[in-house]
Amino acid sequence: MKLELPLDTVKIKEIIPHRYPFLLIDRVTEFNDGHNIVGLKNVSCNESFFEGHFPERPLMPGVLILEALAQLGVLYSRVRSDGVEGKRLSVFAGVDKVRFRRPVSPGDQLRLEMVEVKRRSNLWVMEGIASVDGEEAASGLLRAAEIP
Repeated sequence: MKLELPLDTVKIKEIIPHRYPFLLIDRVTEFNDGHNIVGLKNVSCNESFFEGHFPERPLMPGVLILEALAQLGVLYSRVRSDGVEGKRLSVFAGVDKVRFRRPVSPGDQLRLEMVEVKRRSNLWVMEGIASVDGEEAASGLLRAAEIP
């Protein structure tokens, strides 16, 4: 699939099934077929999770940073030249070697990158890196499986 970059949320929603309030990618800026994809998440003070995590010092939950990376990985698997077809769904299958290195707060722009490590049949393994202002916030290996 030939992508016309950047992709905004309207185009992203044409490719992946995630919707508000759980769509965690605002823009896709880079795509290299068979290698990687880069996207952005603008972290707003209006995000519902900040009401409880933590009201006095709002921090984006680490699991949601991983979810944003996973969503970008799903998008990659959909637009890759021999990627996920039709109505097959990609679901989280595991995470390894996850590290959280800095907090993510309202006003930050999260740069998300997923690099393809391997693909075997319906299993995808990708390395994810989330950063703010060039400083790594989180990283890990994410696995996804295609299901009918």
